[in-house]
Amino acid sequence: MSAAAPDASQAATRTATEPVSMRAVTVPRYGGAEVVEETVLDRPGIADDEVLVQVRAAGVDRGVWHLMTGTPYLIRVLGFGLTRPKQPVPGLDLAGVVAAVGADVTRFAVGDEVFGIGKATYAEYAAAPESKLSRKPADVGFDDAAVTAISGSTALQALTDVGRLSPGQSVLVIGSSGGVGSFAVQIAAHLGAHVTGVASAAKATAVTSLGAERVLDYAADDYLDGSTRYDLIIDAGGLNPVRRLKRALTPNGTLVIVGGEGGGTFTGGIGRNLRAAIVSLFSRKRLTSFISKENHETTDRLAELLASGGVTPLISGRYPLERVSEAMADLEAGRISGKAVIVVQPQ
Repeated sequence: MSAAAPDASQAATRTATEPVSMRAVTVPRYGGAEVVEETVLDRPGIADDEVLVQVRAAGVDRGVWHLMTGTPYLIRVLGFGLTRPKQPVPGLDLAGVVAAVGADVTRFAVGDEVFGIGKATYAEYAAAPESKLSRKPADVGFDDAAVTAISGSTALQALTDVGRLSPGQSVLVIGSSGGVGSFAVQIAAHLGAHVTGVASAAKATAVTSLGAERVLDYAADDYLDGSTRYDLIIDAGGLNPVRRLKRALTPNGTLVIVGGEGGGTFTGGIGRNLRAAIVSLFSRKRLTSFISKENHETTDRLAELLASGGVTPLISGRYPLERVSEAMADLEAGRISGKAVIVVQPQ
């Protein structure tokens, strides 16, 4: 049930009792794990349509890494900062407790437990648009909720909204041990698909535990040779040529390219996305890519999956706020299966 926004007297009371400073980490220049610094900042203000969240946990993903490193360089041109990050505090995913609400917020009240997508979430407090937050299910931990919004939304939209998955279809998930891939395997299996994952041999057991019926080793198996064809391919790996992906589809199959990993320094994998769109014009097969929509409608669907047990995030690393640099180093080195979480305030 939606909660009414608090009146002015409630807002004044909160402002008087809440701290004005907070612990956070910053990235003062573009770079990897080596540029992360721990600091103390003023607590952020919020706009009328925003919620201030006392962050319990925040997710680690490739999107955060790209914004930290400023690669591909197209990110800088698109307005995220030419010479250094425009937003020095990293982090997007979050889960926590509502500490204050803007004047136009109607869906949440102080004390509500929420998760979703915010701004500068590697800190004790973060602002988030009301439209990008959902209520955290009561039986779901903050750590699990914190890693779900970005990767889970991308996987869910890739499978259902773009991939149009139906029960009984065969699905190949490339990059199945990663953030998006680990969610895609679980969601596809939950929706009744026959799932094959592609991962390293070392991570095969983890992918099987997510619901994959079969796991192929990307280093040893030629999984795109056309000997097995799939109704839907979710490619979150970023390294496969479009022509080979097309060969592994059924006659009316669909390819969904997720993100732009594996591309050049300047534009990332956007060239592969464009090639897929062009090839699709001359084929019965659908070759697509997309940009995930950030909205509470999608995270509400994910909340239902979390609450029912249809999705349980694969978390292979938990790091306190002061060890964000270590988390980023592990991400860069490929030591993380599924997701990692920054535990800002232990439960």
